[in-house]
Amino acid sequence: MARVKRGVTAHAKHKKVMKAAKGFMGSRKNTIRIAKQAVEKADQYAYRDRKVRKRNFRSLWIQRINAAVREHGLTYGRFIDGLSKAGIELDRKVMSDMAIHEPEAFAKLVDQSKANLSYLKDTTPNAFESAVR
Repeated sequence: MARVKRGVTAHAKHKKVMKAAKGFMGSRKNTIRIAKQAVEKADQYAYRDRKVRKRNFRSLWIQRINAAVREHGLTYGRFIDGLSKAGIELDRKVMSDMAIHEPEAFAKLVDQSKANLSYLKDTTPNAFESAVR
């Protein structure tokens, strides 16, 4: 049986790791053992933070919607409740963009939401609601 020399394969593997470790500091960029660990950890962070980025954006959209809705005398929770009762299904990304770039259209959305909130029609505002207005 012929002898198999593995230098080419090992070199290719090392090259792949070193390319991924480009830009790292100290021995993390040029020592294969440490670079391999650093690249592995970087991949774990990248995987985790792809999920976290989605959370952060949703949070940002909610904050923007809340700020825009409060100008019309509602809170975010009540606004969303009114929209669901009205049967309007818009995602938060679109509503956030509307609140910034198309305030007139967003105001109509808020009006539709208010119209479907029966508990706002019957009662007098409490201390919190009067402070918001």
